Amino acid sequence: MADNIVDNYGWASPEGPNSCGYITPEIVSILKNLGTQRILDLGSGNGKLCSVLASKGHQTVGVEYDKQGVEIARSNFSNIPFYNFGVQDDPTDLLKTEEPFDAVVSTEVIEHLFSPHLLPTYAKEVLKTSGYLVLTTPYHGYFKNLVLSLLDKWDNHHTPLWHGGHIKFWSKKTLTQLLEENGFKFVSFSGVGRFPFLWKSMVLVAKKK
Repeated sequence: MADNIVDNYGWASPEGPNSCGYITPEIVSILKNLGTQRILDLGSGNGKLCSVLASKGHQTVGVEYDKQGVEIARSNFSNIPFYNFGVQDDPTDLLKTEEPFDAVVSTEVIEHLFSPHLLPTYAKEVLKTSGYLVLTTPYHGYFKNLVLSLLDKWDNHHTPLWHGGHIKFWSKKTLTQLLEENGFKFVSFSGVGRFPFLWKSMVLVAKKK
């Protein structure tokens, strides 16, 4: 009997997914404005975002549950430490070899998690006092949801046939509530990709309480 666990998300190369084109510039800008130096990419995939952040002068570390993603990252970005952990693992295992972080970044990860509260819980434990969590996920709001309905695009949007695909669909309200119930205080919101209120993704910044 197969386990109800996804441990392979299909990483095959060091190239970033299409979403990097509109998400990465916003992440770079936010981290610069926050003045953070030491960054953990939680759900670092194939390491591409870590490499971009390192090129901007950040001390960057990656954590990724997909072993193949970690192998690709280590092979292509050997100057960056990558660890094969997931949000369900004990964060103190990471802190045995790494110092706490100024910021945790997690891009397009939380929509894949059965237990999404584990992500902010993990982030809180590895952050310095008053550290930041910068989180992105596909955007949902009234107007976008209405357009998806009118154009009959929900099947395509939900990607139900994608093994390991999106299982949580977040709004600004629900994602803010998740973070505030798990040790963070809302700081800012922005939308990226496409037009306002039809954004492809949203970016929330929260501060450790």
